[in-house]
Amino acid sequence: MGSLQESLNRFKKQQEKCQSTLKSIAGSKTTTTKTNAPPPRVVPASTLAKSPLPAVKFSNDTERLQHINNIRKSPVGAQIKRVIDLLFESRQSFTAEQINEACYVDVKGNKAVFESLAKNPKVNYEGKRFSYKSKHNVRDQKELLRLIRTFAEGIAVADLKDAYPNVMEDLQVLKAARQIWLLSNFDSQEDIAYPNDPRVPIKVDDELKALFRAIELPRDMLDIERELQKNGMKPATNTAKRRVAAQNFGILTKPKQKKKKTEISKRTKLTNAHLPELFRNLNG
Repeated sequence: MGSLQESLNRFKKQQEKCQSTLKSIAGSKTTTTKTNAPPPRVVPASTLAKSPLPAVKFSNDTERLQHINNIRKSPVGAQIKRVIDLLFESRQSFTAEQINEACYVDVKGNKAVFESLAKNPKVNYEGKRFSYKSKHNVRDQKELLRLIRTFAEGIAVADLKDAYPNVMEDLQVLKAARQIWLLSNFDSQEDIAYPNDPRVPIKVDDELKALFRAIELPRDMLDIERELQKNGMKPATNTAKRRVAAQNFGILTKPKQKKKKTEISKRTKLTNAHLPELFRNLNG
């Protein structure tokens, strides 16, 4: 037992010695770190005052405000066009506040813009709301056809273009259905819409009638058919095909014989005997 106790005492002394050694090593490292650390840098106050601030970037809201400012500084005519384009494309009625929100034109705050817009022939102003005003108040294909039928002498397509958004497509549909004619005016090169309705009376100028009757037609039907094809029209007849068929089957086209003029003779029964001057030159 005595030897065991001595061994334990020696072990405890060794542990205490090791712990003291470790503490001394740790203390020496801390002192070295503090001794070698550089002193803190002192920045003068003047240097802090002179350092530049970061650049300020324009936000999207700033760009939008600049855009609105440019619109409101533009000429009155440019602002009016902007509003009319909005009314034409939307085909809705807007208040002054709604126009300002939609296209940034301050109708309420700009007296010149307000007065010019209210008096514009393309704008309908009802005291509070603005809307687009077309020349003819039609809204669909049925109303368009009804309008054209009231113009027996034709209506210019240019006067119909702004009636409603797809009016030009409806004109082509009515033309394909043979309910109207679209003809070009040789003087102005503008298309004219005519009603194709036999119930509509059409007045033709005497000058046009004279021009039509003065046109000399070719004597041969082949020439007539060629002229029709040159003008984009399909002839109702096919003379060349008919003549070939006639030759193949031995059918000869006989020229029309002139009718023999009936002469009055003495044997003719006279019913106008009371007019003897009519029968002076009778054949015997």
